[in-house]
Amino acid sequence: MSARHRMDHGRAPVLEALAAYHARGHVAFTPPGHKQGRGVDPAVRDVLGDGLFRTDVLAVGGLDDRLTRHQVLRHAEELMADAVHADHTYFSTCGSSLSVKAAMLAVAGPHEKLLVGRDAHKSVVSGLILAGIRPVWVDPQWDAGRHLAHAPSADAFARALEEHPDARGALVTSPTPYGTCADLAGIAEVCHRRGVPLVVDEAWGAHLPFHPDLPAWAMDAGADVCVTSVHKMGSGLEQGSVFHLQGDLVDPALLANRADLLGTTSPSVPVLACLDGWRRQMALHGRALLDGALELAGRVREAVGRIDGLHVNGRDDFTGEGRSADLDPLPVVFEVPGLGITGYRAADWLREHHGLGLHLADHRRLSAQLTHADDEDTVKALLTGLRALADHAAELGPCPQVDVPPPAELRLEQVCLPRDACFGRVEDVPVAEAPGRVVAEMLTPYPPGIPAALPGERLTEPVLRYLRTGVEAGMYVPDAADVRLRTVRVVVEPVDGWDAAR
Repeated sequence: MSARHRMDHGRAPVLEALAAYHARGHVAFTPPGHKQGRGVDPAVRDVLGDGLFRTDVLAVGGLDDRLTRHQVLRHAEELMADAVHADHTYFSTCGSSLSVKAAMLAVAGPHEKLLVGRDAHKSVVSGLILAGIRPVWVDPQWDAGRHLAHAPSADAFARALEEHPDARGALVTSPTPYGTCADLAGIAEVCHRRGVPLVVDEAWGAHLPFHPDLPAWAMDAGADVCVTSVHKMGSGLEQGSVFHLQGDLVDPALLANRADLLGTTSPSVPVLACLDGWRRQMALHGRALLDGALELAGRVREAVGRIDGLHVNGRDDFTGEGRSADLDPLPVVFEVPGLGITGYRAADWLREHHGLGLHLADHRRLSAQLTHADDEDTVKALLTGLRALADHAAELGPCPQVDVPPPAELRLEQVCLPRDACFGRVEDVPVAEAPGRVVAEMLTPYPPGIPAALPGERLTEPVLRYLRTGVEAGMYVPDAADVRLRTVRVVVEPVDGWDAAR
């Protein structure tokens, strides 16, 4: 039997070290300065509780000694890697936004090419800006009827590698926030034929390794590096992220170095402890927990589909030729145009009148993200709210309409590196004067956080009209210098060091 199968998943090294720290009665003359909560304002403790501050200790010099001789974190990461069949795993308390940057920097450097699906999250664009990586954009598969982007196909990545044989690797996002999944095995095979690594931003897929009826996760599909957010579909605290590595195309020491370059020297022990505890929970009970979640999600999908005016998106809508390769059924995505309102208006009404926080709202759909933590009570609250929404929809219209251009008009020309545009000379111009200018900021409808325009792209009237009408309808564009989009930040041309991104 291999060492992998001899590992004891009943252990939780971080949690055990934290319990031992308290059992020994340590008195710390180190940060955190609240000293186990003793210095915290009582009004703050009333809201946050004492337990949070008791777990907030130093990772080095607290949880472990000053030389990390007990290797607490390393043992926890080894157990996580074993649980999901990766060669190496790294914990991050800075979210997958940092983890994906570390993965990118381990694959490509300044002015080197990286193939990137254009439906990438804003954190990927931030990585391009920080590193000066030259993106080669790979177009998603657009569903013009449903106004939805699916991950690029394996053939699209193959064509991009033919045109750019000097690319250092590829990055794809799967699952998307809508639960749609790329053909990861096909994309990995395309990359490996060329001897380059595949990075998968799998932030929404932390649960995938733990149930056979879920889409294949990145490591099983052959990816080299995979980033996942345990706080999204697992039991982690916000900012809890892990990234996994397998194979020999990416140096594990280099990946760790890039993470160290970007990460904090003060990692949150509560976040680390939750990552460790979640791995133990899923290794021991994940199959049963996800059995329950999948059964519940099936019932929710049927119940939502019976509500007049709502259409639940399923495999027939999201998978097949020209669409996604697979679908995660736990995000229950449903369309609301049948109610005569937008997803923005529906989400606001549900929060105000029923205390429901819907994960994703766009101009035509909502998403209720179900996990292993949901139960009959949470589902009852959701269905009660949605039935009430249908009953009151006539009172909520009419809604401003979002002018979504056809797919060909959504794609902008990349005329310079994102880094050059972001750090060049800029000016703010009225939105009416912005068509034809090179944008110097990300314009990102959030959620899901995929930039409609990113630094270095030349703006067009259709994309600006989409964003302007979106903001008027309730779209949130938090990255813009002017969130109402009355002005847009653009590059002052020409720019020293202008560098074509082709």
